[in-house]
Amino acid sequence: MTVVGRDRVRMVTSTLCAGRDREIEYLTSRLHAVRGVDLVAVTGDPGIGKTSFLARLVRGHRDSGGAAHTLRAQVSAWQAHTPGALIRQLTQDPALPADELVDGLLAAVHRTGPTPRAPAPTLIAVDDADLADEPSLRALVTLLREHRDLRVLMVVTTTRPGTTLAGVTPDEIRLPGIGADSAAEIAVHRGLVLHPVMRDALIAHTAGNPRDITDLFDEVPPSTWSGSEAALPAPRRVIADVRRRLPGPGSPGRLLIEALTILDPDEPLSTAIELAGVDDPLGALDEARRTGLVSTAGALTPADAQPAPASPLVRAAVLELMGMRAVGEAHRRAARIVADPARRLHHRVAAAPTPDAALADDLAELARTRGTEGAWAQAARLYRQAGRLTPDPLLRDTRITLAVDSLLAAGDCVGAGALVPTVESLRETPLRNATLAYLAILRGRSSEAQLRLDRAWAIVNREREPDTAALIAQRHVLHDLVRLQGDALVRWADTTIDMAAEDSAARIEAAVIRGLGLAWSGRPDEARAEYDAVAERIPFGAQAQRATMGRGWLKLSLDEIDAARADLEAAVSMAQLGGSTRISLWAHGWLARVEFLSGDWDEAMRSVDAGLALAGTSGIELATPLLNWTACQIHSARGEWERAEALLAQNSASIGDYEIMRIPDLLARADLAESTADYAKVRRTLTPLITMADTVPGLSEPGLWPWVDVLANALVIEGRLDDADLLLTRYEARAAERGHRSSTARLKYARGRYLGATGDIHGARRVFEEALDLIDGLGLRYDRARMNFAYGQTLRRAGKRRAADTVIGTARDLWLSLGATAYVERCERELKAGGVITSRPEGAPRDAGELTPQEEAVSALVARGLSNREVAAELFISPKTVQYHLTRIYAKLGLRSRAELAASRR
Repeated sequence: MTVVGRDRVRMVTSTLCAGRDREIEYLTSRLHAVRGVDLVAVTGDPGIGKTSFLARLVRGHRDSGGAAHTLRAQVSAWQAHTPGALIRQLTQDPALPADELVDGLLAAVHRTGPTPRAPAPTLIAVDDADLADEPSLRALVTLLREHRDLRVLMVVTTTRPGTTLAGVTPDEIRLPGIGADSAAEIAVHRGLVLHPVMRDALIAHTAGNPRDITDLFDEVPPSTWSGSEAALPAPRRVIADVRRRLPGPGSPGRLLIEALTILDPDEPLSTAIELAGVDDPLGALDEARRTGLVSTAGALTPADAQPAPASPLVRAAVLELMGMRAVGEAHRRAARIVADPARRLHHRVAAAPTPDAALADDLAELARTRGTEGAWAQAARLYRQAGRLTPDPLLRDTRITLAVDSLLAAGDCVGAGALVPTVESLRETPLRNATLAYLAILRGRSSEAQLRLDRAWAIVNREREPDTAALIAQRHVLHDLVRLQGDALVRWADTTIDMAAEDSAARIEAAVIRGLGLAWSGRPDEARAEYDAVAERIPFGAQAQRATMGRGWLKLSLDEIDAARADLEAAVSMAQLGGSTRISLWAHGWLARVEFLSGDWDEAMRSVDAGLALAGTSGIELATPLLNWTACQIHSARGEWERAEALLAQNSASIGDYEIMRIPDLLARADLAESTADYAKVRRTLTPLITMADTVPGLSEPGLWPWVDVLANALVIEGRLDDADLLLTRYEARAAERGHRSSTARLKYARGRYLGATGDIHGARRVFEEALDLIDGLGLRYDRARMNFAYGQTLRRAGKRRAADTVIGTARDLWLSLGATAYVERCERELKAGGVITSRPEGAPRDAGELTPQEEAVSALVARGLSNREVAAELFISPKTVQYHLTRIYAKLGLRSRAELAASRR
């Protein structure tokens, strides 16, 4: 319907049931599988959408052919004392006698029940069952207990969890609040543009209650939703309810409720009592609790009580009812009472309707302090408040820019992005360019970041603006970090440290990153010493998260796997100290790598999922390819190729031009190709890294990016032995010079492949054994499995079948422990092709038409649709050998083509 308001015309969408797909799917499957009579209660707070949910369930049943198999009723409060009212509504028989309710219900079910021509079960749907009359409920329970030959699912809704119906406790599905995507769906139905920041604020404000969400959409001006800064009110319905429940003006309970509404929830009760000015604190608390507007979180004694408004909506409604004058006065009094400097300033800001230069200066100074401590989200709020209260236009612009910069430092690209149009509209300054460059870095836009940083550095006056110059230099450090430029990173870090104040955030961040630059410059010992020194200077707090994550990143690159895991797990857990989402993202990404290499793949996937969730909420795209690389490797090894392809498609949609995004994306693509034995694609995918490594020091340093052995392995299998030798020779010397065990081992296994292909089986065995010895004790189960598999294939090709079976069997066991089914199957094909392990009794003659193990392996792969070259790569034999076996297979089986072979194996 169309509703004409005072200033606009709006469309109202009724019975929209958003965000309930999982619950609907569960009940629908339960309905289709029902045998006998089943009872489920759907519970949830008022307004959570139970009626719309039930309507959608009924509609779905009817649309799927169950229209004649549905009984539905909506109970009203006035029917509670009318015996049989519910059953009469279900049966559509207003004259049904009260003593025939069970028979009437049973007859209705039989009329709607399944038949050979109409097999759908019956759905009985009752809305607001807690208001139903007792005789009707007893009739439903009788049906449930005594008529097991029927196929009936009864679904009832109620606001009270744990409700019993006539003595029966049903299974329960509790509807939670809807999520942000569902709120956006409702907004679209109402023709509203919902900004992501406002969407998230709306969910937090309403706890996802659909009725409250739709009320606010209807009552708040549409322009509010497309912005990002407006405070949300309470719906008129909630305000009316709060007005009804509030004690009278001036009563102790009301004074305490108003004080709790003004104060931060973490303030002690004593502060609220002082602000309220009540003589009987406990009496006032009891009065406030009885209204239901205040929650004490289950406290049983005064000592445990930490009262707070029951919800953000209640807080907003109380503020509305207090009025602007009373709210302002309460905040002024609170500023004189509270102890915390930040909260004191918050109250002063809330009470200030006009610009106040002194207050703005205080806010900006506290923001600077919080930024130095690493509490960037808090710093951003303080800078924004300072900007609003600053009368000087140029200084106001600077503080608004610093607010955006702090949001980016906190990792909130979404919140910062909402303010970017404001920053872009300001006059050009070095700080403005540095801030916009920071956003470009986090979004993976290297070229844009470089242009803005160069411009910022060109126009900054380093004598008059040393702090801004240091900030620009520190952004160059971040830029070179994700470009993997070690020497440049160290130079900019040193510039930052020289220019910045001792306790500045720019200096601290440059210091905690500098060690990675040293490592990528071929100075791993100096890098270790750098992080030891940083850890001593920053032992705790939000800034310690940066140092801990950086040290974990370094230790992973230096093969200190256990220590890396400890640091990265610590960095993840330190997010609660108010650190940066950006740092947490990298911690999740590198922790997932450690867990993957160690063989803890389920843990790795949990780290990936947590990281991707953070990336989604923060808007930071920089770390997504790193996270997806780990997930793609796991899915590929487990034969979940469609899921791996989906991740790669996700990368393609958002990949930036930073090396730290491009490299893991290429590695993920190569891993997927290798898992399907498409070594030509592995070669095509990774060959560009040869050129990239000439200008990207972090890529050519051993440690983080295992690409050389993967590419060399593919080159050998494709018969490009000279290319493989050239590539390996280039990197073997560097790995040996750095003393890097895992990289040296990976290169040795690839060298073993090469030597085996050239016929030097003794040399191959020697370097394979050296590779396995080198990674012994590092806990790298994934690499050990790869090395054994390659070793076994090389032995089998050299005719060492029994030795090959032993080594491949080890690889198979390792892959099996990891759940890597794709590689387990490849090992089993190798074992079968080797011919040593066979079900035919030893010495028994082979039938003339019986395929050899090698022919059986070739036959299976050809039947799957693989080309001769792909089969050759899979089995590590030549394409000519594949064709030889294929000719023999056709002759033995009396077939003439690949299509006939595939058909014969179905």
